[in-house]
Amino acid sequence: MGTQNILDEILGKVDEMPLDDQDLLVELIRNRYREKRREDILANTRQTLEEHKKGLTSKGTPSDLFRELEA
Repeated sequence: MGTQNILDEILGKVDEMPLDDQDLLVELIRNRYREKRREDILANTRQTLEEHKKGLTSKGTPSDLFRELEA
């Protein structure tokens, strides 16, 4: 079953739910999304800190970055 079919089926089931339950579902999805984003940000931060410890990063101004990208 394709992703679109699954989404259509889910949305059909949601349409059948009472509005109060739909409100609760929306909040649950928002909370899960926020938590996932936090986890992603934390993972990226840890990776960046590890790269910094290994000397794989550099610092400078945006102008420095553009000069480096153009080189």
